Amino acid sequence: MGILEDKGRARLFYKYLSQVYDQINPFIWNEQMRDEAIGWLDLSPEDRVLDIGCGTGFATEGLLNEVETVYGLDQSAHQLEKAFAKFGTDGAVKFHRGDAERLPFKDDTFDAVWSSGSIEYWPNPVDAIEECRRVAKPGSKVLIVGPDYPKNGVFQRMADAIMLFYDEAEADRMFREAGFEEFEHHIQQARPGSPRAITTVAKVPEE
Repeated sequence: MGILEDKGRARLFYKYLSQVYDQINPFIWNEQMRDEAIGWLDLSPEDRVLDIGCGTGFATEGLLNEVETVYGLDQSAHQLEKAFAKFGTDGAVKFHRGDAERLPFKDDTFDAVWSSGSIEYWPNPVDAIEECRRVAKPGSKVLIVGPDYPKNGVFQRMADAIMLFYDEAEADRMFREAGFEEFEHHIQQARPGSPRAITTVAKVPEE
């Protein structure tokens, strides 16, 4: 387990990262990548969407271009404070502070579930993916963006020491163990040589 796959250390990390997150994020995960991924959800304006690990609201902002209401959840109070400043606390975004592995929502609540830049900090990613499936309506989509596993051996060792990086084979295993049967992976990259994202779009099984 990487050092940031611990919830306490991750919260402390984001206490400081929240100050510069919006300036750093576009070099790794930019608007073009975000909007491409949002397109894979085929959203309608009335859809209820959950953004897990919403952080300062970068993905939330993109989702609001497609739907009227987004539910944003994050464990970091510091990240949420930045999001409050953008969207307010009583508007189109319904904010919740909580844990991806124990989502505070009823079964079959959402028309789509989104998470970008969060899975790498989940100590038990399969448990959290199961939670995504639980709160999403049957037949809806769950989309999760994480860091693609580096090809270089040196970078692999560094990645393993920090947080969760995974390849398509590992993504297959996690989503299957979480109860998904239909899913596809997309590799996204801001520019040649920059870190790659692995974006999985999974269909929630019909009951």
